[in-house]
Formats: sequence, C-alpha cells, structure tokens
Amino acid sequence: MLHTVLRRRANGETVEDIQPDLLIPTGRRKGQSPSLSSIYRALAEPEKARAYPEAVETAHADFAALQQCGHSPK
Repeated sequence: MLHTVLRRRANGETVEDIQPDLLIPTGRRKGQSPSLSSIYRALAEPEKARAYPEAVETAHADFAALQQCGHSPK
C-alpha cells in the first residue's frame, strides 16, 4: 500500500485523493480505506529510519536478543 501511495504522490496526487482507492487487506477493518492519519504515519516511517539509523539498528538488536531469550513482545 505504501508503494502505491509513494508512486501516486510522485505523480502529483494528494493523500486525500489517494485514500479512497486504498483498501485494508486484513484484520478488523478489512475492505475499508485507511484513515488519512494512518497514511501520513506510514509515509513518515521511512523518513524516521533514514534520520535515525542508529536507533533502528539498536531496536533490531534488542528485538533479536529478546527472541533469543525466549521472550516475544506482543
């Protein structure tokens, strides 16, 4: 879904124009369109990862350590 939004934004469309065409594939809201805030949050994630790469690496290492200890965050 994110790829679709990024592609269409690159073609000059607004998030408000794109949102009705998107459908949530699974879960409680299956078949509905995601909220505008959800789309904007998804768009911000890659930017955060690029801005704070060390934080992402630390989080991945912490998660791997938890999995090795038999703990699984829920």
